[in-house]
Amino acid sequence: MPAIYLSPSLQEFSPFLIGGTEEFYMNLIADAMVPYLRSSGIAFSRNDPGKSLTQVIWQSNTGNYDLHLALHSNASPENMRGILQGPDVYFYSTSERGRSAAEIIAGNLKKIYPEQSLVATIPTTIRAELRRTSAPAVLVEIAYQDNYTDAMWVRDHIGDIGRSLSQSVAQFLDVPFIGSKRSP
Repeated sequence: MPAIYLSPSLQEFSPFLIGGTEEFYMNLIADAMVPYLRSSGIAFSRNDPGKSLTQVIWQSNTGNYDLHLALHSNASPENMRGILQGPDVYFYSTSERGRSAAEIIAGNLKKIYPEQSLVATIPTTIRAELRRTSAPAVLVEIAYQDNYTDAMWVRDHIGDIGRSLSQSVAQFLDVPFIGSKRSP
């Protein structure tokens, strides 16, 4: 059975412009993914929000996962606050499997994000969850938490985002996506 490590943000002190935190909203999206993952036969483990990033990476590396999926929201530099928008999908620059997963995720996010041209796929070597995980990894900055339009889009589309990410995971793992949710 294919398996992923689902890692919603641990950043409980990273505020959304409209209230709530990055950790709160990313966990709602992870919650929305769970029924789709189960219906599609995808096993998953999920991080513990009380753990540190180092502990989360260690936990991911102790399992046998086909993908490490980190869920985050972006924050603009102070001089750009409220201006930047759109999902950024990061992968470790030398990981072909990571690139493949990132491209699938970005492609599916383009179907639901209001401005397709703002969805970007970005290679990097800096982010710890991409650099230090054993499994191919993708870190999705779903939207900008300091942009009102993006923050409202996240809040109002939790289910759509969870479905899109789950569909992307199924596509990456080459398993049929079961679009109807089963109860936990």
